[in-house]
Amino acid sequence: MAASLLLRRWCTTAAQSKGSRLDRLRNSRVGVWCRSLLSDYKEACRESLVGAWERPFKASVYLGLLGGAWACYATNPDDTSFESALLESANQLGLLSPWIRSGTSDGHVQSLVRLRNEGRLRYASLGVASLTYRADYDPTVSLYEAQCSFLSVPWAELPDRVLDVGFAGRWWVLDTKMKDYDINEEEFKHLPPALAATLPPSSQETEQNEKLHAESWKALVMDQEDIEPG
Repeated sequence: MAASLLLRRWCTTAAQSKGSRLDRLRNSRVGVWCRSLLSDYKEACRESLVGAWERPFKASVYLGLLGGAWACYATNPDDTSFESALLESANQLGLLSPWIRSGTSDGHVQSLVRLRNEGRLRYASLGVASLTYRADYDPTVSLYEAQCSFLSVPWAELPDRVLDVGFAGRWWVLDTKMKDYDINEEEFKHLPPALAATLPPSSQETEQNEKLHAESWKALVMDQEDIEPG
């Protein structure tokens, strides 16, 4: 009997002390600040939902911009992807004869490879896009000009040093320079004006010519009615 009374009194005291602790925590500065913060967030969410319901076009534009920014951030290329693209471009050009490869593509890729070997390529991420630019020195060298922070390249000169722009999973300058990398422009400088102005065949015309050429090698098949008697 005494034990049950003692247990009941202990549970009542624990519940009262627990409730008093929660009340003190709720009424403290931290508790008041948390409640006001949650109230502000709740009111902001309610106003956002009401505004989106009243102006659906404006809300769609904002959601589209946020989705586009998130997609650009998710597909933002890094320095490893640029190095991989550079090495792949160099390998593609290396498989071609110097008389066939494009001088523009070869010169651009060779300059980037030289800067990479010298340790002068730099990478900067802007969140939704990336930049690759050149520096004057390798950061590992012991020259005073390379280690002194007061002699570093100012940000005003960065636009003149940018070599490539990464956006939406691509490095646009490198892709542009590698377009028609297997066509040597120097071969067509001495053509007559009539031939120089001639446009190359399109992919559809080339495919059609290949089909006609393949069909020309097929055996001729004649029906019985096409064979004349005698």
